[in-house]
Amino acid sequence: MDFFKTLPLEKKLDLYSTMKKIRLFEQTVFQLTSQGLVHGSVHFYIGQEAIAAGIIACLKKEDYIMSTHRCHGHMIAKGADLKKMFAEIMGRVDGYCRGKGGTMHLLDPDIGMMGTNGIVGAGIPIATGLGYACSNFEKGKAVVCFFGDGAINTGAFHESLNIASLWKLPVIYVCENNLYAISTSIGKAASVSDLSRRAVAYGMPGYNTDGNSLPQVLNTARRCIDSVKAGSGPCLMICNTYRQLGHSIHDPRSYRTKEEEDKWLKKDPIARYETLLKKEGVLKENQIPKIDEKLKEEINDALEFAKNCKKPAQKDLFEDVYKLC
Repeated sequence: MDFFKTLPLEKKLDLYSTMKKIRLFEQTVFQLTSQGLVHGSVHFYIGQEAIAAGIIACLKKEDYIMSTHRCHGHMIAKGADLKKMFAEIMGRVDGYCRGKGGTMHLLDPDIGMMGTNGIVGAGIPIATGLGYACSNFEKGKAVVCFFGDGAINTGAFHESLNIASLWKLPVIYVCENNLYAISTSIGKAASVSDLSRRAVAYGMPGYNTDGNSLPQVLNTARRCIDSVKAGSGPCLMICNTYRQLGHSIHDPRSYRTKEEEDKWLKKDPIARYETLLKKEGVLKENQIPKIDEKLKEEINDALEFAKNCKKPAQKDLFEDVYKLC
């Protein structure tokens, strides 16, 4: 079934706005990092917006997601507060983790965003545990676990998918295959070109999806989510995409050719979706500046809030820090 075609026109426009919000947020964070207002390594989601927007649009607020070091898009699509996001990324006390987590450690349990992780693949077993909790104590909920192609070869991936399949846990494992684990191409790291074939080993469905096509992402996600909520067990969803920037702010991208980058820029998910909406008559040319202006205002307001927040005091260094006794 083509679920995208059944969406109300307003919802199709909302998805367009969500994708552009993610893009503008990331561009703003890039500028802040260049100005020295954000410290450490930042990983941008530019070029992958259709995945977060399309999949999370199929979830309910009470459903859970688990993210990675490249997490801003997932947070925004799940409905996170941009003010708290900017504050956390800039190390301010009004951030989600009181300025102590930063860009790679964002979370908001109130919207079902159960955390991000700077360790490759580490979120996969956590999401599996969430799936176990849902299966036993919160029936009817689903978990979406995002990870990159670099994580698909970790032991955590294999162990988690195996146990999730055995126990029929309601988890959709989403591999955002942007072709490179830092600078190692997936062709040099995986023995199969179609990563969805990995699902066969665990007795679960595997789907190979164009991650730069919002309708394709949404249709596959809807199918997976309906399946896991019906008790059929987990799914593996491979979303083939491309990060337009480097692995992080410090990556010169010398391992990629200009021809390759230009090829993928022509597949930009926002541009493709905009063209589709215009063709369907959902989006008019004169609407675009209004949408952009509204998003800029929202981003600027959130950024101004964060800039005016205080930084954590030295006396609070050991507050909100947990340890095992």
